[in-house]
Amino acid sequence: MVSTPTDNCIIKVRVQPKASRNQVDGYEEGTLRLRVTAPPTDGKANAGVIALLAKTLGISKSKLAIVRGHGSRDKSVSIDTLSELEVRRRIAAGSIR
Repeated sequence: MVSTPTDNCIIKVRVQPKASRNQVDGYEEGTLRLRVTAPPTDGKANAGVIALLAKTLGISKSKLAIVRGHGSRDKSVSIDTLSELEVRRRIAAGSIR
């Protein structure tokens, strides 16, 4: 079986943990701003980031991975199966709702 290359990208994310609600605030200077209700302890905020992005982008959580910044508000998230252009399009479409 031969696998074909799929689209993937890495996006920069700035997270605000312990927010009042889970929310995607959109892009600011090339960085996606997110708010998650989870506290920044024991990886709970990281899990919240993955869950929020998966729901917003309409993909499974297994297609997302934090590749940098596990203990920081500034993170790099790898997204399999989507190009950066498609990610931006889906986020823009989700913010219209």
